[in-house]
Amino acid sequence: MTRSLHGRPLATPPELRLNDLSTISLGERSSKVAVGDFARSVRNIDGAASLLEAFPRILGGQAIREVVAALRAARRGHRPIIWGLGGHVIKVGLAPVLLELAAEGFVDVLALNGAAVIHDFEIALAGHTSQDVQVALERGDFGMTEETGTLLNEIYAGGVRAGLGLGEALTEHMRGRSLPFGEHSLLAGAARLRIPVSVHLALGTDTSHFHPSAAWDLLGTGARRDFARFSAWVAELGRIPDTDGPAGVYLNVGSAVLLPEVFLKAITVARNLGRDLTGMVTVCLDFLAQYRSTENVVRRPPAALGGKGYFLCGHHEIQIPLLAAALLDRRATGD
Repeated sequence: MTRSLHGRPLATPPELRLNDLSTISLGERSSKVAVGDFARSVRNIDGAASLLEAFPRILGGQAIREVVAALRAARRGHRPIIWGLGGHVIKVGLAPVLLELAAEGFVDVLALNGAAVIHDFEIALAGHTSQDVQVALERGDFGMTEETGTLLNEIYAGGVRAGLGLGEALTEHMRGRSLPFGEHSLLAGAARLRIPVSVHLALGTDTSHFHPSAAWDLLGTGARRDFARFSAWVAELGRIPDTDGPAGVYLNVGSAVLLPEVFLKAITVARNLGRDLTGMVTVCLDFLAQYRSTENVVRRPPAALGGKGYFLCGHHEIQIPLLAAALLDRRATGD
């Protein structure tokens, strides 16, 4: 007789007879991995699509193949491809790659958090961005950049007073304007290509919010307009009703909390208004699998709405160029 941690008496169970175990044949047993799924030789790789074909058809190697296929199908089927971007994506210099994708029809809508806007705006103005936060905190000048705060808040306020949202205010300001480093700016490129941009803020989280020129009431009004417009695009992500055609794709890149939450609420709005999101594809690209991006982008919406979700884990500065190169490899587009 033994006792549990709580003092209750427990009877010792009889010994299990391992000699009585039954076995099955390896040939008859089902397996999740087979040599047909293994990586191919990379010795004679000829282009990004060829490299993709060399990846194992297992886990991430298969997931990136399916993401590429979903994006190509969405473009062919004229379904929306929406990119939600955090600030790090801009900081590591990926705007030129994203604009290449946009020019080829793989970006229909851009949804940015406030950090992404600030970094891109500074790049357009000065060709550089991103402070050393630890050093700047000690000095007390983190985020205290005059041009960034004053100009951004003026653009937002003027646009909102004119009836625009925050993203539209930015692109209207940049359209046709000669900016010192505009060719490196995602926002300037979006303005040139007429790609809709929405900006999603959590007031108090961005350096421009504590600038003396910030008008929080106008920022809130503009953010509400952008949420409504973003929700309208999200509502189009399902496949065309009564068809077997492709669905749209939402990609969350580099936002761990804010944009996943906005996306989930936009889906709620769309479903509450009766929109069919069947078949939608969601993709999260980040170097850490965070809770909200995993749940709110990859798992919950596809599970509820008959779609499919993917998490491609890795550094943006490697994954996005690889994904773009595969999409733009004309020998494998099938278009």
